[in-house]
Amino acid sequence: MALNRDAIGSIPASHTMIIINKQNGDSIDKMLKRYKNKSRQCKVIEELKERKTFTKPSVKRREEIKDAIFRQKVRSDKEKNS
Repeated sequence: MALNRDAIGSIPASHTMIIINKQNGDSIDKMLKRYKNKSRQCKVIEELKERKTFTKPSVKRREEIKDAIFRQKVRSDKEKNS
């Protein structure tokens, strides 16, 4: 299946390759470090782990609410201490 140029724009960012260009004087270690940083920024590994198992939407919502409550509690504690 060949992709035409119009279809490429509709591909989600999570499905594109991470490209590391070699610059003058770059060692393999520097390039590997740059690759790791880019992959962390793109959250490729997190997405793969998330796709391994199915989580129900209600469970996702519950986790988001718990995280929001925790963040709000931490912020209010910071404001009280400062």
